[in-house]
Amino acid sequence: MKNIAILTGGDSAERVISLKSAKVVKDYLPADQYRTFLIDIEGTNWHEPASGIQVDKNDFSLTLNGEKIKFDCVFAALHGSPLEDGRMQGYFDMLKLPYTCCNGFVSALTMDKHVTKTYLAPYGIPLAKSVLLRRGDTVSPARLLDMGLPLFVKPNTQGSSFGVTKVKSSDQLLPAIEEAWRFDEEVVVESFLPGREFSNGALRVNGEVVVLPVTEIIPETEFFDFAAKYEGKSQEITPADLPPDYTRSCQERSRMLYEVLRCTGVVRFDYILVGETFYFLEANTIPGISPASIVPQQANAYGWELGAFFSLLIEEAMR
Repeated sequence: MKNIAILTGGDSAERVISLKSAKVVKDYLPADQYRTFLIDIEGTNWHEPASGIQVDKNDFSLTLNGEKIKFDCVFAALHGSPLEDGRMQGYFDMLKLPYTCCNGFVSALTMDKHVTKTYLAPYGIPLAKSVLLRRGDTVSPARLLDMGLPLFVKPNTQGSSFGVTKVKSSDQLLPAIEEAWRFDEEVVVESFLPGREFSNGALRVNGEVVVLPVTEIIPETEFFDFAAKYEGKSQEITPADLPPDYTRSCQERSRMLYEVLRCTGVVRFDYILVGETFYFLEANTIPGISPASIVPQQANAYGWELGAFFSLLIEEAMR
């Protein structure tokens, strides 16, 4: 039986989501195959929540009831920092401990929305116009408004739509930037793309990239914000109601992005369909994994129930 550390918690606003995701993984992983242990990462306090016992950082082990437990694999259920931004993966690499998400470089790259766009630009991926603002910069509203209204204002390295505002009038712009700066030192101001929103997961199985069914997202809110993602304020249709050639186009773009970005584990790519073109929004290297989340919906539509899907991610990481 394999010992699995389910990494959760974290130091960002997404901590609350991570705690829920980890519980789902623990509940669904087959108990006859895996011994699972939640490991809460909170600053330098790495502990097993039920006992409060600290992780030995020399070898990422636990000693419970006199037994020293070494882990066979780390299941990535920690959204945001310090895992989704790539900070912890180098530590696991040094310990030769496999994990179910992208490596440190890819995680850091994709967590940075602006750098991801810069990296992808030479590949001809359609992208919204955007401007990066750094704290302390002189903000020119006129320059930003040249992109037209509405605009989206986002923290550059934050997930779960924390700090994101859809700006519909010029007087909303500066307050939206201030709100985004509550979450990050950098802010992205992005042009609005008028179209339908889609999401598509991909993973590697036995060395081959498997692209999951496409989901259409129809938020009840202004956009796919926190309430739409986590409070049921959206309708998600999996598989999406698209002509077959549109579905293939979206899935091929996801396959290309997965390869170009050198992803591992399951990654969710988000798009806006404008006319016949899928514009890339962002990559989520540790996507939501509750039963109602998008990637589990897609895994189910593909033919995997949740426990089998989670097991697949572990076995692939350990391959």
